[in-house]
Amino acid sequence: MAPIRIALFLCDHTPPPVRETDGDYLNVFRTLLRDSSPSTEFDLVPFEVRERLQYPEPEEIDGFQAILLTGSAASAYENVEWINKLVAYIASIAEEKPHIKLLGICFGHQIISRALGSDCVPNDGKWEVGVTPVTLTETGKQLFGADDLNIQQMHRDHVPDVPRSCILLASTSVTPNQGYIRFPPSTPPPETFTPDLIKDIQIFTVQGHPEFTKRIVGHLVDLRETSGIITKAIAEDSRRREDWRNDGVDVIGKVIWKVLGVGHDLGEERVDLVEPVHA
Repeated sequence: MAPIRIALFLCDHTPPPVRETDGDYLNVFRTLLRDSSPSTEFDLVPFEVRERLQYPEPEEIDGFQAILLTGSAASAYENVEWINKLVAYIASIAEEKPHIKLLGICFGHQIISRALGSDCVPNDGKWEVGVTPVTLTETGKQLFGADDLNIQQMHRDHVPDVPRSCILLASTSVTPNQGYIRFPPSTPPPETFTPDLIKDIQIFTVQGHPEFTKRIVGHLVDLRETSGIITKAIAEDSRRREDWRNDGVDVIGKVIWKVLGVGHDLGEERVDLVEPVHA
């Protein structure tokens, strides 16, 4: 079987301390995907969408099973060329090429949301930093195979409204939209979610960072506290939680692979969708 090909849209670079220990985002995401499914062969192909406005050629895009959008220190609502082009490109893929999965992480979640018609806004200065418990919807519980979920966070922008035709997965008191799924535009959202539908999901996003580890977040917290971006209180609170369980690899990473059709045999239990599908 040929390796699964994933286009990695680089929306930023990791800062020097992270690069020294864990590499740039290409290596960080390669590690997440490899550790989540060690036996799966894949090619992660980087595209510098921020610095070079680099995208797959029209004749090569259909050779990718998915596009994965990374996080960024930028704000997804900025009216700048590279962000505007990225939003327009993702909107066209979402509607015109439903066979290509869209996977959004933090800033990537926000960009996909904009492409689907929702707004990204500052969250009144409220940060989420470090390992954070999120409350799962019934669909989220079924998708992740868990009743609760912890994910690394590093953001103060958010998308308040779940985009049209998308199904909410999780919330926190600070950020009510912690991620969602969407099926292809030609497929009505199901009234009942079953595990066999996971491989049919077209779009999967999370506001948090499944690719971040304790070490990576430690570097980021130190840098942002030193520069005054986050307060000492926020930094200390995140350090208090640094040894909490992190479900990035063993839960969220595995779901990414299941969306891609790898290891999606989760049983046959059915769950009625009690949360709203946003139409």
